[in-house]
Amino acid sequence: MSLLTYIIGCPLLAGIFLLFVPANFRWASRLVALAATAVSMLLSVVLFLRFETGVAGYQFVQKVSWVAGLKISYHVGVDGVNLGLILMGAIVAFAAACVSWDIDRRQKEFYTLLLFMTGGILGAFASLDLFFFYFFHEFALVPTFIMIGVWGRGEQRNYATYQITLYLSLGALIALIGLIALYLQLPVDARTFDLVAITKHFKAYPMAVRAQTLIFPLLMFGFGILVSLWPFHTWAPLGYGAAPTATAMLHAGVLKKFGLYGLIRVALPLLPDGAVEWLNLLALLCLGNILYCGLVAMRQKNLNLLIGNSSVAHMGFVFLGIASLNLIGVTGAVLVMVAHGFLAALTFALSGYLYSQTRTLEIDELGGLLRPLPFIGSALVMAMMAGCGLPGFANFAGEAMVLFGAWKVYQTVTVLACWGALIIGAVYMLRAIRNILHGPLAEKHAALADAGWWRRVPFVLLLAALLIFGCFPGLLTRKITPSVAALLKPATKAVAAQTAEAPTAALAVRAR
Repeated sequence: MSLLTYIIGCPLLAGIFLLFVPANFRWASRLVALAATAVSMLLSVVLFLRFETGVAGYQFVQKVSWVAGLKISYHVGVDGVNLGLILMGAIVAFAAACVSWDIDRRQKEFYTLLLFMTGGILGAFASLDLFFFYFFHEFALVPTFIMIGVWGRGEQRNYATYQITLYLSLGALIALIGLIALYLQLPVDARTFDLVAITKHFKAYPMAVRAQTLIFPLLMFGFGILVSLWPFHTWAPLGYGAAPTATAMLHAGVLKKFGLYGLIRVALPLLPDGAVEWLNLLALLCLGNILYCGLVAMRQKNLNLLIGNSSVAHMGFVFLGIASLNLIGVTGAVLVMVAHGFLAALTFALSGYLYSQTRTLEIDELGGLLRPLPFIGSALVMAMMAGCGLPGFANFAGEAMVLFGAWKVYQTVTVLACWGALIIGAVYMLRAIRNILHGPLAEKHAALADAGWWRRVPFVLLLAALLIFGCFPGLLTRKITPSVAALLKPATKAVAAQTAEAPTAALAVRAR
């Protein structure tokens, strides 16, 4: 049995087990969640260490037929593209379980949903069957809606629940239509949900260009809505602001990367001509994420809304890396996905701790918190600096690679993206540090308690991941690059063909 099956199955089995635990055994629910996510995290570290660097194919593969008539199977595997995402997802899940100590009602139900959400997330990233790829994502989304509606906070909690449900359901529906259309392009006798078999078929028999140009936008906008692509992004900051801390960590940090992963895993290699046709538009839309959402973040007076808009802005860099369609840009996009997962989880965990202590996240009501909360304040400074793209953190390495890759294709867009990252991002992050941690301390906050050694564990873990992959990005990039190169081969050929056709068309016009 593949190690991936244990990583996915551990939280799912623990969630099923909790269904039979009496609700009054509160300590048992928390202990089971911590143990299951810890085991999954440790196994993902083993997976990362045992992964053979420099190999483009899938490793730790397991395939079990499920519905033979439809050729649906439980098929999991890992390569350089999803290796870091699985590691990041497992670490964030454990950190989310650690910070859920503030849940004081319906604990059994909360931890059950948290475990199911974790299993769904890890299953979606590991699946090589399109049916389970989509099923696991939807399985992870359902707990998100419930957790915001039941354990969320703020006056707009219900509105946020409805909005995030509508937007994400719409995005998932559009993506599903695209996946079904992709499936129907296969000959009847060759129809399968196996992604490896589908890739081999379209490599031997490329899909018609017209079909690609019609299907690719369905996947681009469907997956894009799930990732908060501008202008379909308004659900994200409001939803994260109303979500309980653990839910915001898992969704913003991990589950939101599903759409980006789908574009890289499915859309780019299977629809290369469609990618060449539509990614110019994606490069323009990503500026809305980087610039518009960055400017909106500057205006926020609530810490969670600031973090939420900043998270949406960071997604613009991943879209830009994907749109570059070259090795350094897409490799940087994958690295940003992993780095942002750790960063988003860390910032929402810190905001959750501040809320538990102060009962507010309104920035105007905070100030001087570095004195009573030296550890939490220092961790927040480091997180904000990582959000600015400070060297030494993984975000810097990923965003630098994206900008180098994008410069080869979109010079103007790259310059504007640099301005958004270096100026806008620095302004709202540094201003938040000043207003929250420095200045006069309100009397009601003078007796705040800093995090004890156990509560420091998730923060230290997430910060360590950001620093390790920031100081040694090669730990990830050496594993990512061969797989990205293999996925980009069809798109590279399509770009070369389009480039070759352009001079020919120009000569024909001159001859006329």
